[in-house]
Amino acid sequence: MSGGAEVRAWRPGVTGVVEVLHAHFPSHAYPSHTHDAWTVLIVDEGAVRYDLDRHEHGLAQAQVSLLPPHVPHDGRSVLPGGFRKRVLYLAPDRLDVGLIGAAVDQPEYVDPLLRHRIHQLHRVLRDGREDLEAQSRLLFIEERLRQHLTRQVGEAGRRRDAGVAGQLRELLDANVAEGITLEEAAQVVHAHPVHLVRAFSREFGMPPHRYLTGRRVDLARRYLLDGRPTAEVATLAGFYDQSHLNRHFKKVLGVTPKSFVAP
Repeated sequence: MSGGAEVRAWRPGVTGVVEVLHAHFPSHAYPSHTHDAWTVLIVDEGAVRYDLDRHEHGLAQAQVSLLPPHVPHDGRSVLPGGFRKRVLYLAPDRLDVGLIGAAVDQPEYVDPLLRHRIHQLHRVLRDGREDLEAQSRLLFIEERLRQHLTRQVGEAGRRRDAGVAGQLRELLDANVAEGITLEEAAQVVHAHPVHLVRAFSREFGMPPHRYLTGRRVDLARRYLLDGRPTAEVATLAGFYDQSHLNRHFKKVLGVTPKSFVAP
């Protein structure tokens, strides 16, 4: 830490996110610089002023900022107390390079839905154990960003697709412990990953990651009733570790695995 600054940065195991940064800067000001990634920025405390391609912009807590790769920008606090921010750095191929100009023209969006989705993804990435949920949330954020960049923001279509939803459920059922990425499932089903998640959620009333967690809890119950130790059950059922199993098991069933099999 320097000058009271607090920084946490890490690379999550989610394809497309090259870095996550959570930071509090009481006084730091960024000099002009560039990134080779798309920078998705939200401010949780204070406000930020920055120059992007020699034009001044401001970012408050109600907004989302998208800074394109390879375009110079700086950053400084508007208020004396500094600012607190959370940042996603997305690989440059996650959004079309042809949209860089649109991001330069309008890098801030007042979009409560987009901001909430970004907040949710940060929560999942901080935990680091919910890969399928993180993949799903990232895809919907990228979809929304594309809509802003192309000036086509609107409500999602309500078309149902029971066939795609059913195929994804079969894939999840066949890979409960091992798991499957949305990209892998999309290749098998021949559907866009966003459509997969949306179709599944509409057909079955829950997103794929929540369905998979429920199936893993069911699998854990069987192993526990077989008399296997909890630590082994966590691995066999596809959970990150024993604490990961405990958290979801109690959330679904109201008791810990140990209490579930207590005599």
